[in-house]
Amino acid sequence: MAINNEGEIRELLGEKRRIAVVGASPNPARASNGVLAFLVAQGHNVIAVNPGHAGATIHGAPVVATLADVEPPAELIDIFRNSEDAGTAVDEAIVHGAKAVWMQLGVINHAAAKRADSAGLVVVMDRCPKIEIPRLGLLK
Repeated sequence: MAINNEGEIRELLGEKRRIAVVGASPNPARASNGVLAFLVAQGHNVIAVNPGHAGATIHGAPVVATLADVEPPAELIDIFRNSEDAGTAVDEAIVHGAKAVWMQLGVINHAAAKRADSAGLVVVMDRCPKIEIPRLGLLK
């Protein structure tokens, strides 16, 4: 596996997935809010992860406090955390049994990416599915 492998990105985004958005925000001004809405509109089964809003919904997606609360496990973990904190989210994704971790634009943590890759997860870093889906011609 390789970080940001074009074929793996196309495969991840070409099928409907169960996606956990870590750091999802109900604030429409936040990028995580727009990306979550986009993923829901694309037909993905989205779960928002934000301890401050657990029990609510964002664009129809249920909000849970932690990744461990996502049942059944999500296949793809979309991470909206700063680069340093992304490492913790990646480690939680590995324990969670995810198939892939996606670190959003500006989120770069090479050590975490290496841990995820070594654990067999697909790793996407410093990219956004809201940009990649149209770029790859995968709009639903």
